[in-house]
Amino acid sequence: MNNENPRLRRAKRSRVKMAELNATRLTIFRSNGNIYAQIIEGTSNKILATASTVEAEMKKKLKNTSNVAAASEVGKRIAEKAIKAGVKEVAFDRSGYKYHGKVKALAEAARENGLTF
Repeated sequence: MNNENPRLRRAKRSRVKMAELNATRLTIFRSNGNIYAQIIEGTSNKILATASTVEAEMKKKLKNTSNVAAASEVGKRIAEKAIKAGVKEVAFDRSGYKYHGKVKALAEAARENGLTF
């Protein structure tokens, strides 16, 4: 019997699909205290841009780093950094998390600020 984490199993399934397409992807990770986002190039798996609630600017701006408002700020920041890096179109890698709450807020903020999925 395989006791692998179900979230990681779902994440692996979607990442295999994105690897077939060689898509640049916006991948997220959320912990109990913070939320992280990265833009990863599809062909070479090189990180083009990162944003998280751990950054000093974000900590000053946010009262709480683990809520929906913090996630939307990270979404805005990752979209700005991605556009500076020359990326406008990405595949959204939700890393096996359900598309609601923080994950949805981050995705919608990134879309509003210029990224297309």
